[in-house]
Amino acid sequence: MSMVSQVFDEMQQRLTPEKAQKINASYLFDIGGEGGGKWHVDLTKKSDWVTQGDQEAQCVISIAKGEDWVSIASGKMNPTMAFMQGKIKVKGDMGLALKLQSLLA
Repeated sequence: MSMVSQVFDEMQQRLTPEKAQKINASYLFDIGGEGGGKWHVDLTKKSDWVTQGDQEAQCVISIAKGEDWVSIASGKMNPTMAFMQGKIKVKGDMGLALKLQSLLA
């Protein structure tokens, strides 16, 4: 299993119905590079929030390198700084991108 996949597995395990309901939105993570792929995180559902695949989402987060995503998820890289440096690209609802930190915690 790639480090990128592992981040999404851990996200699924940490999410709770309460946290999902609080955010109540859908994200598509488009991760490039080694171990990359597309993951859909749908927090409008009651469970099974994280699935692999390309689906419609309110906020699309693109990251060119899988290792940058792993660094962000592990807290080694600040998501805001990564965005400012062009390592993260966001399409759709920018307000939802700002809630990303609570998804990873």
